[in-house]
This record gives sequence, C-alpha cells and structure tokens, in this order.
Amino acid sequence: MLPRQPKVSHVFSLILKCLLGAVAVLLIALLSKSRNFFIAGLVPLFPTFALIAHYIVGTERSAADLQVTALFGLWSLVPYAIYLLAVYALSPRLTLAPTLGLATLAWLAAAGVLLAAWTRWYPSGA
Repeated sequence: MLPRQPKVSHVFSLILKCLLGAVAVLLIALLSKSRNFFIAGLVPLFPTFALIAHYIVGTERSAADLQVTALFGLWSLVPYAIYLLAVYALSPRLTLAPTLGLATLAWLAAAGVLLAAWTRWYPSGA
C-alpha cells in the first residue's frame, strides 16, 4: 500500500513555516553584524512560532483551549528569563560554549519544573 500523499495546502503550510523560521535566522545574522547588534536579541521574541501555534490551536480547538495555550505561553517566559539570566551571569566568567550549554541546562530545568507544576495544578490542561 502506498503512503498517503499530503494535501497541497498542508505542504504549503509547512513551507511557509520553514520560511518564517529562515527569515528569523537571517534577521538575527544580519542584525548581529550591525551597529545595533543587541536588536538581534529581540528577534527571537517576535511571536513567529506563537502565531503558528495559536493559529493551529485556534482552528482545531476551542477558544478556552486557546486561552490556556496563551496562559501557558506567559508562564513559559520564566524559563526563558532564567536562560537569559544565566547567559548574563556566566558570559563574563566562561567561554561561549560552556555559557550557552549551562544556560540551556538552566532553561531545561526551569521548563521541566514548569511542566511538572502545570500538569499538577492543571491536570486537564486548564
């Protein structure tokens, strides 16, 4: 039996998502070489992937589920803040690779705590 072929609209949607990610990476690369290099830190906060996630949840689930997704997104800023604080604190003391590695571990730990807490306090999602 042959595998089912994806619909053209699904393939186009995937290509569009890939292009959005590529544009974000290109902007970061260009901005990091500019006089205003620090703006490269703002680009990842553009809600490219949040827009995609919210569109998908909003079209496939209820408005209440979209609210839960947005609320969880707000809480997800905590692990990101911990990552940034770790980069800020470690970068003067360590080389780049250990700084980013430890900051990523800090993000993973904070995200794990967030997921554990969320599923305990909101076992049904909301």
